[in-house]
Amino acid sequence: MATARLDYVPPWWTYWLHNFPHFTFLLQSTDNTFKPEEASYQQSVIILACVGAVGLGLSLLILTVYLICLCCCHKDIDEETKRPNNRCITWTAVAAGLIICSAVGVGFYGNSETNDGVYQLTYSLYGANQTIGGINNMVSGSVGNAETGLKQHLLRLDEIFSTRPDYLQSLRFMQLMLNNVVRELTALPDVSKANVDLTAIADQIAFAEYYRWLTYLLLLILDLIICLALFLGMARQSRVLIIMVMAFVTLSLILSWASLGGDTAAAVGASDFCVAPDKFIVNQTTDVLTADVAHYYLFCTPNQPNPFQQSLTVCQRSLTTMQIQIQGLLQFSVPIFPTAERDLLGIQRLLNSTEFSVHQLTALLDCRGLHKDYVDALMGLCYDGVEGLLYLSLFSLLAACALSAMLCATFRLWTRVGSREKEYDDIDEEDPFNPQARRTSYNPRRSNIHSFCSFTSSLSSQSNLQPPAQAATNTLPAPEYMNQSMLFGGNPRYENVPLIGRGSPPPSYTPSMRTTYLSMTESQIRHFGTDFQV
Repeated sequence: MATARLDYVPPWWTYWLHNFPHFTFLLQSTDNTFKPEEASYQQSVIILACVGAVGLGLSLLILTVYLICLCCCHKDIDEETKRPNNRCITWTAVAAGLIICSAVGVGFYGNSETNDGVYQLTYSLYGANQTIGGINNMVSGSVGNAETGLKQHLLRLDEIFSTRPDYLQSLRFMQLMLNNVVRELTALPDVSKANVDLTAIADQIAFAEYYRWLTYLLLLILDLIICLALFLGMARQSRVLIIMVMAFVTLSLILSWASLGGDTAAAVGASDFCVAPDKFIVNQTTDVLTADVAHYYLFCTPNQPNPFQQSLTVCQRSLTTMQIQIQGLLQFSVPIFPTAERDLLGIQRLLNSTEFSVHQLTALLDCRGLHKDYVDALMGLCYDGVEGLLYLSLFSLLAACALSAMLCATFRLWTRVGSREKEYDDIDEEDPFNPQARRTSYNPRRSNIHSFCSFTSSLSSQSNLQPPAQAATNTLPAPEYMNQSMLFGGNPRYENVPLIGRGSPPPSYTPSMRTTYLSMTESQIRHFGTDFQV
């Protein structure tokens, strides 16, 4: 359990995820303490990631069983209308589309929350690295000034004051104070060693987060496109669109289950860290920081002593003592040794800059700056980051279930479209009520050929009949549509069909023309039919 602290309290969902069972590959229970370097813990995280693979396997098994049942069962066709009943398919597709749209909304929110949490984490890591880098620069600069500039001035003054033992004694005392400052400043950079890889870690996290965010964004857009394509394919009854929908639904289904496994493993691993982050960091920094320094920055309580206070106090006192000695030498030695003034003033300037650096170093070493970065990183990871992963897991689960139902509806729709096209193919092409026959009737060349063939067949059938003994000359001429019916052999197909769209109309019928037609030979009839077509 993490040590109770007012500024950071792990959220309840981290405890809930932390209590997930952890198993190794041999299905043996293992400790849920965050130990990423141990093989048993790594195996437990991989087992959690396999949840997505198990879900994918179950979905494919259910889809396979449904497809087998769909192929073996009879088609659900209404006996009266002879048309497939698409009501179940429509409602299934609509329900799946609504669930996917809701899941996409949840996914957008979860993706944004996770991105915000990771951004806050990386920003805090960069801030902590900047603070530690400032400490390192201050320490190295102060030590460099003390070891190079001050020592050179002291060596020259030692030569100048060689004839005055009292002044040489002051220089020896200043050298002792200088050694104390260098020793104490050299002991401080233990903190700077924590700079190990903060920048590199932050860069790697930011790089991975960018591609994670982009991948989820593309997956969310793909789900929306799948919904639109499915509804368009249902409206147009297009096999090409249905095939594309099936392919993309299968791809999105695999990605959804894979993302569910990855999100679950990442959320549980992050929760294991968030429940006890102090313990993990102390164990990881034992080679870099002492226990008191690590606790000072991790907890930063008012009653906790500053482990650097003694060293900083020694530095400040030593610098103050050196300032007093320099002022005394400036006052008493310069009238006697004018050449010593430049070195004494140079030492005074270096002492002033070193003292200013020590004051800045005191502020940087205070626990409040680094502790704030630490808490901000925990808040970003454990609150926004883990919460966003939970929403992304919910999106993946809803999308996977809805996509499975959508794939079932797509299979059923495929069979319906196939059965409908088969019914259209079974209808006679010469049937005027066949939509395909009506579409082909708009071809002028083909319609002319049909007209000519019907006309010649009617003539050949009439030539085999014996003409009547006497023609009724005193009867009124038959109407035009009656003549057309007689001309075409009484074919009911063309009795009430207008001549428009069947090519050029034949000449008006008269009894004498009919007698002429009957007396023609077969070759003459063909020749006449050719002229008639032209």
